[in-house]
Amino acid sequence: MIILGIETSCDDTASSAVKFERKKIKVLSNVISSQVEIHKKWGGVYPSLAKREHSKNLPFVAKKALKGIKPDAIAITAGPGLDPCLWTGIEFAKDLAKERNIPLIPVNHIEAHILSCFIGQDPKLPALALVISGGHTQLILVEKIGKYKLIGETRDDAAGECFDKTARILGLPYPGGPAIAEKAEKAGKELGFSLPRPMINTKDYDFSFSGLKTAVLYDFKKRKDKGENYVRAMAKEIQQAIIDVAVKKTMRASLDYGVDTILVAGGVSANKELKKQFKENFKNVFFPLNGLSTDNAVMVAIAGYYNRKKAKKDIKADPNWKL
Repeated sequence: MIILGIETSCDDTASSAVKFERKKIKVLSNVISSQVEIHKKWGGVYPSLAKREHSKNLPFVAKKALKGIKPDAIAITAGPGLDPCLWTGIEFAKDLAKERNIPLIPVNHIEAHILSCFIGQDPKLPALALVISGGHTQLILVEKIGKYKLIGETRDDAAGECFDKTARILGLPYPGGPAIAEKAEKAGKELGFSLPRPMINTKDYDFSFSGLKTAVLYDFKKRKDKGENYVRAMAKEIQQAIIDVAVKKTMRASLDYGVDTILVAGGVSANKELKKQFKENFKNVFFPLNGLSTDNAVMVAIAGYYNRKKAKKDIKADPNWKL
C-alpha cells in the first residue's frame, strides 16, 4: 500500500509517498518547501502569508512527490495547527483524492510526530512520548498505536515558542531554536547568572515557559554589557533551562507510570544538546531519524496508514484537535 502524505499545519509545505509492506516502511519520496525566509522578518509565522505560500507551493510539491508513483490513499493533516493553513491543505487533498478516486484520511499532527519515532526504528510499547515543538510541549502515554493519554502539557508558551521569543530579545534570527543552539555551543563555562526552571519541581507533568521568557527580558533590560559573550552565555542558559525541565518532567512521568521507553519528537527534538542529555538520562530513548523531527509529510503518511479505516470524504480543519 502506498500513501501520499500532505502536511500544511504551519509554515512548511510537505508531501511524501510512503510504501507499506507488512511491517516494512519504505519512503519513496519526501519533499518539503520551507517558508523560513519569508517569515524571518516577522520573527514568527504570519498565518495569511503561510496560507498564500501553501496555495502556491502545494501543486509543485505534490507533483514532485508523486513522480512515477500511484498512491492508494491520501493522508492529510487536519489539526492541530493554523486554521487557514490546515484548510488550504485539506481542500487541495480533497480535490486530489476525488480526481484519483482514492480514500482521504484525516491525520492528527501530534500523533504523526509520535509515529515519526517508528520510522526505521522499533520502540517497545507502552512508551512515554514528549512532543516538543514550536506550538506544542506535551507528555503523552502511548499505550499502543492509536491509544494515547495526555498526561501533561504547557500552560502557556511551548518550548519552541520560548526559543523564538527569547531569541528575538537577544537580537537573534527566526527560528530561535537553531539560532540559540548555535550561540550556546560557543559559550564559555562561566555564565554568571541562572534562569528559573519553571514548574520543574511540581508534582504534575505540566510545563510553563512564559516565566523563562520574562526572566530573559528582565535580565536583558538591566544589563549594560550586551556583547557577544553575554548573548552566548544567555543562549546556553536558556537552552539548558528548557532541557532541565523537559528531562525532569519526563523522568518523573516515566517513574510514576512505570514506562521506560521514551519517545522524543517535534522540531525541538532536533536540538543536539537536548538529544545528548536525554540519552544520558534514559536507556531506551528514541528520536526521529535525521530530517524527520520538524514538520514533514512522511510522518503524516505513516499516521494515515495506521488510521486508514477512518478515511472519509468530508474532512474539516480542527486547529485544536486533541489526541
